[in-house]
Amino acid sequence: MASSAQSGGSSGGPAVPTVQRGIVKMVLSGCAIIVRGQPRGGPPPERQINLSNIRAGNLARRAAATQPEAKDTPDEPWAFPAREFLRKKLIGKEVCFTIENKTPQGREYGMIYLGKDTNGENIAESLVAEGLATRREGIRANNPEQNRLSECEEQAKAAKKGMWSEGNGSHTIRDLKYTIENPRHFVDSHHQKPVNAIIEHVRDGSVVRALLLPDYYLVTVMLSGVKCPTFRREADGSETPEPFAAEAKFFTESRLLQRDVQIILESCHNQNILGTILHPNGNITELLLKEGFARCVDWSIAVYTRGAEKLRAAERFAKERRLRIWRDYVAPTANLDQKDKQFVAKVMQVLNADAIVVKLNSGDYKTIHLSSIRPPRLEGENTQDKNKKLRPLYDIPYMFEAREFLRKKLIGKKVNVTVDYIRPASPATETVPAFSERTCATVTIGGINIAEALVSKGLATVIRYRQDDDQRSSHYDELLAAEARAIKNGKGLHSKKEVPIHRVADISGDTQKAKQFLPFLQRAGRSEAVVEYVFSGSRLKLYLPKETCLITFLLAGIECPRGARNLPGLVQEGEPFSEEATLFTKELVLQREVEVEVESMDKAGNFIGWLHIDGANLSVLLVEHALSKVHFTAERSSYYKSLLSAEEAAKQKKEKVWAHYEEQPVEDVTPVLEEKERSASYKPVFVTEITDDLHFYVQDVETGTQLEKLMENMRNDIASHPPVEGSYAPRRGEFCIAKFVDGEWYRARVEKVESPAKVHVFYIDYGNREILPSTRLGTLPPAFSTRVLPAQATEYAFAFIQVPQDEDARTDAVDSVVRDIQNTQCLLNVEHLSAGCPHVTLQFADSKGDVGLGLVKEGLVMVEVRKEKQFQKVITEYLNAQESAKSARLNLWRYGDFRADDADEFGYSR
Repeated sequence: MASSAQSGGSSGGPAVPTVQRGIVKMVLSGCAIIVRGQPRGGPPPERQINLSNIRAGNLARRAAATQPEAKDTPDEPWAFPAREFLRKKLIGKEVCFTIENKTPQGREYGMIYLGKDTNGENIAESLVAEGLATRREGIRANNPEQNRLSECEEQAKAAKKGMWSEGNGSHTIRDLKYTIENPRHFVDSHHQKPVNAIIEHVRDGSVVRALLLPDYYLVTVMLSGVKCPTFRREADGSETPEPFAAEAKFFTESRLLQRDVQIILESCHNQNILGTILHPNGNITELLLKEGFARCVDWSIAVYTRGAEKLRAAERFAKERRLRIWRDYVAPTANLDQKDKQFVAKVMQVLNADAIVVKLNSGDYKTIHLSSIRPPRLEGENTQDKNKKLRPLYDIPYMFEAREFLRKKLIGKKVNVTVDYIRPASPATETVPAFSERTCATVTIGGINIAEALVSKGLATVIRYRQDDDQRSSHYDELLAAEARAIKNGKGLHSKKEVPIHRVADISGDTQKAKQFLPFLQRAGRSEAVVEYVFSGSRLKLYLPKETCLITFLLAGIECPRGARNLPGLVQEGEPFSEEATLFTKELVLQREVEVEVESMDKAGNFIGWLHIDGANLSVLLVEHALSKVHFTAERSSYYKSLLSAEEAAKQKKEKVWAHYEEQPVEDVTPVLEEKERSASYKPVFVTEITDDLHFYVQDVETGTQLEKLMENMRNDIASHPPVEGSYAPRRGEFCIAKFVDGEWYRARVEKVESPAKVHVFYIDYGNREILPSTRLGTLPPAFSTRVLPAQATEYAFAFIQVPQDEDARTDAVDSVVRDIQNTQCLLNVEHLSAGCPHVTLQFADSKGDVGLGLVKEGLVMVEVRKEKQFQKVITEYLNAQESAKSARLNLWRYGDFRADDADEFGYSR
């Protein structure tokens, strides 16, 4: 502690007390303070100075916990105002003092002056002059100091200041409250509004004792979200400071002790309150972190009202500069280059629910684990049947939902990857399997943190770490907050409802099951599927969501290079380009939603057919990229032409499987003139409805915009002048407006009136029918009548086919048509007129495939033979297709050719 040189004087006179200087750290009472020196390499020395010749009231004291009989001592009158007078005047200020007397017990008494020398304000005189202290009794006023004290006291008495005022001073006695009965209610009652307070004691850098004003609650406040090094109490009662504990305590003391502050009460922990202390000069919580005196703590950071990210950023600042407690800190990704820490990659596969495989710009593949989350897992040991093989994706509750969430959101998309840490490889133990090295990262897409989204839906949980474990997500607090929301809302894993069960039948390689299942898949036409695994370029494992089953699927019509195989005793090498074909198929379809057409199955129970991804045929794509050749079995397929043209183009490039291709000489062929073709003028239409007798209604695409405009105007008109419910009396054949199940109004025609509650209507622009109560009908406004725009739904029937009379067979055919063309755009050509409605051929808009011919190929309908010459070519094509269906025993032909003897029974004519 700094001290001045001794003042000069006559050699024979009394010694002049040495003037010493210090900074006021704390005011103990109206007549005692603690001063400290300047810090040099650590907390500075301190000493207590008691004011000579005066006495101020004693402050309240709490009874010692070790003395049950003792009682709390209240404030003496005017004791607290005296303390406050000194606190506001001296805390943090430089003072000088002289020591006049020192007791045998070491207590020092002296004079204290505000400022750097004794010319400053005499603190004892100021206290006495304000009536906050009295001269000590029994001291004779025989020197100038005593005389001045006496004068000050007389003036205070005359002015009736402080204790000399009227009354007994009871209003200056605080009603101190040392405990709070219900801390949680106490905290909530303040609604996180700042509370005025005085910091009375600093236990360590992050724990203080505060006096809350104006109600005088004396509470322990722990800083939310952080923890400083502490003082460990030993068995003998002494305290051992952890590294930087004393420095952290001094840092907080020098800024907050006995300062006026505001505290935001945020939560409570036992009897202690968690809060944030605000001082005009800044936020001590963030300052402690930034200076390396504290670390963030997970258990309380969530309650920090000013944003956990601010605390993490302050901690990161100290870590990067290796300040104080972080002097030995090494970042988890310190050994990585910047390009390996942060990069953009394309997601190729989702592994379970916490990892993805991405393709880097270099073309390499990398497995990325989502930081700090744990996927769903089986709870308990006896939940799984010992004899049944565990299929984690389907058997672990919510694993499938988690995988599907990631698959739908990420597959084929580009994501931002920020590596948080590398988890080193760990050997196997008795309870835990071995793990290879893992790259753990935060993955975002469109600004959304995927791990956070997964946790918020209750499809993953957050891993808890030791406080000193820095290997965690850079957005760990957001993950904890998301988990808290999921728990509160009972989402996913935290739901009290029954867990979802996925009963998925695995038909892969089971010939018996496959045989039973084949007709269903053939009848289904195009089925939705998800590619679960790619064995090779043309062999895949599919999940069919509608049928909830797994099948092995082989691509039809192509010959793909075989991959390497492990056979007993030897390893069979793969054919050239087998790996490239596998990689091509993987990148294109793995874990994507596709459509499949099953045509047949092989002896091993594998289904054979066509796979479509985004409208493209995978067999054709493999041939196009010279990774497969066309197989002769494709000749029977409607994709044969596409395959041949793709193969021809690949041959010309002489790449991959065609690298050594030599062109064969082409023989001259004399063209043969064909007979005159039928007239084919296809126009685009939109199929809106298919009836039970296989007729269908279409809208002309060219007038579609007119209908949309009319409907919009009509609905706006109805909205402004709504029909009065029940006012319309329907009559057969009349045009009206009808409210459909979607709540919208459409133009309709009344076909039959059974009763006011049962009116049969036909929607003239869409072709569907419905039975409605008259309350859902209204008069058609003239501005939207059929004169303005004729009815847009036109009825047609398929040409060249016979509709099955058998109800089940007809239903199969109708289902197939509904699935293929309802609510889709097709191409329509009128072939011939008939009594009921025109007979037409329909083509798919994309593939130009004949819909009616497709039904014949599937064995769902029979051909109607017509004699006209112009139709003979198309009739021949239809009959050939019928023969193929008959040979394959598809649907109608499953029992052979029944037409010879029982065609009438089945409702067919030859």
